[in-house]
Amino acid sequence: MIQYRSDRAITAEDLSRVFEQSGIKRPYQDLERLQKMIDHADIMITAWDGDRMIGAARALTDYSYCCYLSDLAVSRDYQKQGIGKRLTELVKETIGAEASLILLSAPSAVDYYPQIGFTRTDKCFVIPRER
Repeated sequence: MIQYRSDRAITAEDLSRVFEQSGIKRPYQDLERLQKMIDHADIMITAWDGDRMIGAARALTDYSYCCYLSDLAVSRDYQKQGIGKRLTELVKETIGAEASLILLSAPSAVDYYPQIGFTRTDKCFVIPRER
């Protein structure tokens, strides 16, 4: 049975493993950077199969107007089981009804997000990171 936790401390190694196993494009080898990502997240909800972390939702929010879902990753062996959808639902429950949930999709995941309740928009603008 998959357990969802927002109160369990995770390490950069835990997050690295999920990122690598999920196929998400993240700097999973850069543990120092991943630790900063964990430390500065407002919301970190993880999915566990026993002692193995198999999914993560990481978000930045003001809890009153908007929330950016910066990472949604599930290990490949656990994909297509509703885990990503449940992580997203838990983020929505955490931010409440006043805040919009926003994300930028990888090209390979564009068709996934409407299936779990997101509305597609063409109003996004990005200044890409330099590294």
